Amino acid sequence: MAGNNPVKITETILRDGHQSICATRMRISDMLPVLEQLDEVGYFSLEAWGGATFDSCLRFLNEDPWERLRTIKKALKKTPIQMLLRGQNLLGYSHYADDVVTEFVNRSVDNGVAVIRVFDALNDARNLEVVMKAGKRAGAHMQGAIGYTISPVHTTENFLKYARELVELGADSICIKDMAGLLLPYVAEDLVKALKTNLAVPVQIHSHYTSGMASMAYLKAIEAGVDVIDCSLSPFAMASSQPATEAMVAALEGQLRDTGIKKENLYPIADYFRGVKKELAESFKLNTNIEIDTKVLTFQIPGGMLSNMLNQMKEQGMGDRFPEVIEEMPRVRAELGFPPLVTPTSQIVGTMAVFNVMLGRYEMVPTEVKDLARGKYGRTPAPVDPAILAKILDPEDKIIAGRPADDIPPQMDNVRARLIDAGYTNPNIEDVLSYALFPEVALKFFEMR
Repeated sequence: MAGNNPVKITETILRDGHQSICATRMRISDMLPVLEQLDEVGYFSLEAWGGATFDSCLRFLNEDPWERLRTIKKALKKTPIQMLLRGQNLLGYSHYADDVVTEFVNRSVDNGVAVIRVFDALNDARNLEVVMKAGKRAGAHMQGAIGYTISPVHTTENFLKYARELVELGADSICIKDMAGLLLPYVAEDLVKALKTNLAVPVQIHSHYTSGMASMAYLKAIEAGVDVIDCSLSPFAMASSQPATEAMVAALEGQLRDTGIKKENLYPIADYFRGVKKELAESFKLNTNIEIDTKVLTFQIPGGMLSNMLNQMKEQGMGDRFPEVIEEMPRVRAELGFPPLVTPTSQIVGTMAVFNVMLGRYEMVPTEVKDLARGKYGRTPAPVDPAILAKILDPEDKIIAGRPADDIPPQMDNVRARLIDAGYTNPNIEDVLSYALFPEVALKFFEMR
C-alpha cells in the first residue's frame, strides 16, 4: 500500500521510451491494444505526444499526429495525457511567431493534452513566456523544465534561479530534465532539496540511462522529496531511455514512499510491448541493442550524436580525426557560452567542432552558429567569447538582445494562404499548423492521405 506521500510515475513508453530505443517508430496501431490497461495502472500521467512523435508521424508513419492524439484521448478515461514542447520552437527546429505558438497550444489542449512539459534549449525563460500563458489560459497543467547540463555556470544556485523564473511565469510544477544522462545521484539529491526547500510547486525528474546513473539518481531524488519520476516499461527502458517502471515500483514496495502501483499489473503490458519492440526492429531495420556509455559523463555528448558524427566523418574519409572532434566540442561549447547539448544546440556545436577540425578553427561558420552567437535562439548561459564573436560575425549581423520571437511577425494567415496556393482549399486548423512546422513533409503526407 502507498504511504501518505507516494512517489508518482509518468510513463514514457508512448513517447520518449520508443523515441529513445526505436527511433520514434511506434505506430498508433501498436498502442491501441493496451491503452485501456495503461489507463488502469494509476500513473500520474502518460507521456504520449510531442517531442519527435509529431514529425515522425508525418514523415515516416503516414499518420496524422492530431488524429493519433484524439485516438489516445478516447481510450484514456482516467490518466492525463502529457506532451513535450520545445518552447517557442514548438515541435520544430526554429522559433515560430506567437500566433502559431498560441494556436498550437490551444489545439493541443482541445484535442486531449492535459499536461504540457515545456523547455528551452538555452534555459532562457523568455522563450517560454507565450507558451506558458497560452497553456494556462487553455487549462493545461504547465510544467516548466530545467535543461540539466554540466558547466562552470550550471550550478544548483543558477538552476534554482531559473526555476523561480519558471514559477513566476506560471509553472504548476518543475521538471529536472536530464536529456543526456549526466545527473549524478548526490547532485540529484542536492538539486531536489534546493527546489523543494525554496519552491511551493511539485518537482519531477526525467533522466536518461545513457551513463548508467539514472536509477541511482532517481533513488536519491526520491529520498530528497521529489514528487514524480519519469519511467518507461522495461522493453523500452534503460540504455538511452528512462529507468524501468517495474524496477522502480519494486524498489519502493513496502517503503515509506511506495508508489501504490502493483508491479504484477505491469508485467502483461510489458510482455505485449516486448513483441512490439521486436516487430518494429524488424520492420524498420533498427538496432535496439543500445549500450550504456559512461563516457558521456566526460564528453557530455549524447551517445547517438557521437555515433552519427563518427559515421559522417567516415563518409568524408576523415574517421581517423574523430578523436580531435571529441576534444574540440567542449572548447566550442565553452566559446559559444556553454549551451546545453540538446536539440538544436547539440547539432550546432557538433557541426562547428567538425568544421574546425576539418577546415581550421572558425574558418567556415554555418549560419546556425552565427545565429546562436548573436542571440537568435535566446540568451546563452554564459556570454559568447568576445574574440570568437568578432571573428565569426559580419558587420551587418544584428545582435538580438531582446526576446527573439519579438522580431517574428504573425505567421498563421500567411501559412494558410501558402497551403491554399499549394492546392488545399479551406484547410482545417490542424493541417495549417502541421504545414507551419514541417511544410515539405506535411505536403507529402497530405498527398498520401
